[in-house]
Parts: sequence; structure tokens; C-alpha cells
Amino acid sequence: MSSTSSDAPEELRPPITETTFVATASGEDDPPAPIKGVRRLLGWIIPANFAIFVIWGAVPGILLPHQIELLYPDPKQKVATFAIIATVGALCALVAQPIAGQISDRTRSKYGRRAPWILVGAIAGGLALTGLAFANSFVGILIAWCLVQVGYNIAQGPLSAVLPDRVPVSRRGTFAALSGIGLMAGALGGQVVGSLLFNSMVAGYIFFAVFALIVLALFVVFNPDHPSTNFAREPFRFSDFISTFWVNPIRHPDFFWAFTGRLLLYTGYFGVTGYQLYILSDYLGVKEPNTVIPLLGIIGLVGTIVATIISGPLSDKVGRRKPFVFGSSVVMGVALALPWLWPNFTSWLIMTAIIGFGFGMFQAVDTALMSQVLPSAKNFAKDLGVVNIAATLPQTFAPGIAGAIVLAFGYAALFPIGIVLSILGAICVWFIKATK
Repeated sequence: MSSTSSDAPEELRPPITETTFVATASGEDDPPAPIKGVRRLLGWIIPANFAIFVIWGAVPGILLPHQIELLYPDPKQKVATFAIIATVGALCALVAQPIAGQISDRTRSKYGRRAPWILVGAIAGGLALTGLAFANSFVGILIAWCLVQVGYNIAQGPLSAVLPDRVPVSRRGTFAALSGIGLMAGALGGQVVGSLLFNSMVAGYIFFAVFALIVLALFVVFNPDHPSTNFAREPFRFSDFISTFWVNPIRHPDFFWAFTGRLLLYTGYFGVTGYQLYILSDYLGVKEPNTVIPLLGIIGLVGTIVATIISGPLSDKVGRRKPFVFGSSVVMGVALALPWLWPNFTSWLIMTAIIGFGFGMFQAVDTALMSQVLPSAKNFAKDLGVVNIAATLPQTFAPGIAGAIVLAFGYAALFPIGIVLSILGAICVWFIKATK
């Protein structure tokens, strides 16, 4: 281990404990031995991620645009309104996750640093989702959606920190692959379930709220966190709070390149897929888009699962991450070219399968890569919150930017921009030195 070892012979070094690991380790280091419960975590991370991301797939992708469409039937007005609500809501997520991560890193309790906040986030998000179900005005929807974003990001940040906290480096590709299966199965499965509940929004919102709470509570019960009462208490400084949103790119260049690569690729992806409902109806001429979304979700899910199962364990076996990330971005760029050059529903079907494979490959390996460029175990959840800004920031600005592009140039302009961003994201990964 790089940060916790010294020049002394190994037999003379003091044992690495959970306390010294948190005080001195970085993302390149294994958790201290004995590492227990990893196999159980490998199983539970799938439903835990699924429970959160099924909401991100169903609500902003299906139910929320439909809810807005019912209030504003005019095509231009619905696009503009959705862009505003999605942008403001995701901005709340951008702020919430690293702050929640910093609070989690500093939590000292017999239940550990992560478990209490996973439960708090699940409860808060569920209450907000229930409120969204009954919102019937622009202001009501905006406030409720912002609270949903804050609540579930409070849970998501500490949940993502389980990887560097408790999983050895040699198994992170496998863990990230399973995490990616849960993530993408949730995101794509959410589209399927959301479309089935297209005309029953209240029931849909309440169902997702209850489902997430039950699954995340079970995750906490069956994967108890390490007590953190013996960890050194970090004094609160306002400068530390401000630095929540910042990791020095000069001191930590690998972190910067990994962050930037994810930011660009996610922006290209969500800039197009975030408007799927409207693209299907207004660009490809599908009369009832909600009826075909279950098929699209299943097709994308198959591609994602196949890519994830192959990519994560294979990256562990060959000891390389970057080639998989680069390959995924090329695959996604090719997929986005299809509906741009061939604008019909058939091309969208083919694109869905290919981009699902590419994004699954990316998600499986990029999570492991990210965990290895984290600067310090003291701040795993905070730094992962900053990392996840690279995922939430595109959801913050992509709807607004994409909406402006659509209003100015039409839906076709989204695709070449997505292709360029995907390729640029891959180029950034090659500058990372900490991993191959």
C-alpha cells in the first residue's frame, strides 16, 4: 500500500487498523485486513443502486416530463419548462451530494459514517417524492423536484463511498461492474416501469418512494458499517466547507482528468437521452412514445448488462481500466451518429442497444478507476461527491443547454455535439497516470 507503508521492513511495521487507514490512506490503498463482508456487498450493491437509479430513470425521463406536458401542452413551452425544472433540480443535487459526503466523512457513531445518512436520504427523498406526486403548479413541481434531488443525493453519496471504504483494489472492477448493473438496470428499468405508470403518476411516485426506502434500509441492515466512534474528529472550518466543491488539479492531476473525462462523456450522453420522450414524439414521429419506451428500456438493459458483466471483471483480470473507458466512448459516439444520419424509429432502436453497451462498459470500469484516484480516505464520501458532480453536472446543465439547442436548431443538432463530447471524454482518460 502506497500511503500507509514506510521504509521499515514489513514485519516491523505497525498493523494497519481502520483508524490508521482513515487517517493516512488514499484511493489506491486496500482497506485494512481482515476485509470482511465483501461478497455480501457484491450482492447487495445491485439492489441498492437499482433502488436509487430506478427513480432517476422513471421520474426525470418519463413521469416528470409527462407531468409538465399535462400542465403545458404547447411543444415549445413544455421543452422550456422542463429545461428550467430539470436544471434547477440537478443544481440542487450538485450542491447536496458533496456536502452530504463531507458530513458523512465527519460522522462519528456506532453505526458508522455511511449508514445513518443512507437512511436519512431515503426517508427525506421519499417524502419529497410523495409531495411531487400531488404538485400541480410550476412552483410546486420545482420545489418538490429540488427536494427529491437533495434527499436521494444525501443517500447516494455515502452509498458510493462503500467502494473505497471496504473493497480491496483487486476486486473493485468486479464491484464496479455489479454496481453498474444496478445503476443501469435502475435507470433503464425505471423507464420501463415509468412508462407502465404513465397514466398513474401519483401511484408511481409513491411506489418508488416506498421501494427505495425498503431496499436501502435492508442494505444497511445486512451490510452494517464499521463504527466510527474511534476516528479522530476533524474540526470544522469554513474554508473546509468551501473546499467541499474543489480538489486541487495541480496536486491531484489524475483526479482532475478522471473528473473531466466523466463530465464530458455524461454531458454527451444525457444531452440526448434526457430528451428521449420528446425526441420520439417530435423528431422521430412516434405517435404514442410511452408505449415503445418499455421495449427501448429492455433493449438498452440487455446491452448494458452484457457489457458490464464482461468489462468489469476483465479489467480486474488484465489490470487495465483506461482502454475500456476509451472504447466505451467510441462505441457511444458511433451510436449517437445513427439517429442523426438516419432519423427514424428503427435507428433509435439500434442506437439504444449500442449506446447501452457502450455506457455499460464505461460505467463498469470508470467507477473502479475513479476509486483509485481519490486523494484521501478521510474524505472518500466528500471526494466521491465531487466526482459525482461529473455525473450530476451534465444533468444540471445538459437539459437547459439541450433545450436551447433544440429551440434554436432542432433536435438533430444534439447528436453531433454528443459525439464530440464523448470522444473528448475518452481523450482525458489517457492522461491519468495512477492506473493503466
